[in-house]
Amino acid sequence: MYLEVSNLKKSYGEGGSYAEVLKGVTVSVEKGVMCVIQGTSGSGKSTLLNCIGGLDLMDSGSIKVDGKEIFGLSQEKLSDYRRENLGFIFQFYNLVPNLTIKENIQVCEYLSDHSMDIDELMETLGLTEHQNKFPSQLSGGQQQRCAIARALIKNPKLLLCDEPTGALDSKTSRDILVLLEEVNRKYGTTMLIVTHNNSIKNMVDQVIFLKDGQIKKNYRNEQKVPAAELEDL
Repeated sequence: MYLEVSNLKKSYGEGGSYAEVLKGVTVSVEKGVMCVIQGTSGSGKSTLLNCIGGLDLMDSGSIKVDGKEIFGLSQEKLSDYRRENLGFIFQFYNLVPNLTIKENIQVCEYLSDHSMDIDELMETLGLTEHQNKFPSQLSGGQQQRCAIARALIKNPKLLLCDEPTGALDSKTSRDILVLLEEVNRKYGTTMLIVTHNNSIKNMVDQVIFLKDGQIKKNYRNEQKVPAAELEDL
């Protein structure tokens, strides 16, 4: 199993502001799988993603990625873990405004010793003709494509996506999901996608539902729908 989460607990605050967000989450994801994490606001889905990404420190439990335990790692080791294994895509693109599209991608290219070919990646994501433009000159969908390219250029084993279509209209959302589907098929990248959108679960291999910090459903999707055919995005 590529990702193994066992009895993961995470809380915030203390005293009157104490909140237990994750209450013993146990789940696993196979290599190369596209997986959706769903739940209402406050269910713990982004916290789960952040713990797997080493952005939030868990209180207790275990997270193993490719057989390596990340619980208890120092900040330096967590930084190495993120650099060597992970790509991140967020709802907001976080592009550097005074760098061109190609330069934004190159910033992360230098973090890896086994990076992808930048020209091939830009071609795959439809960015070749925009590579010398600045983020402000692109649409939201094009900026998200750049953010995806920046996350993928390191050739990560695991791609963590937090509401990747949350700021996009339905047509652009579909385009981005088709793109993620193609990346998964072409590069075999394992993907965890946190989303409020109920349709996205129909295109992935595995679906996890969180409620009040606990897993209520976890199942394999036996009848996947291609991203291009999703409705109600």
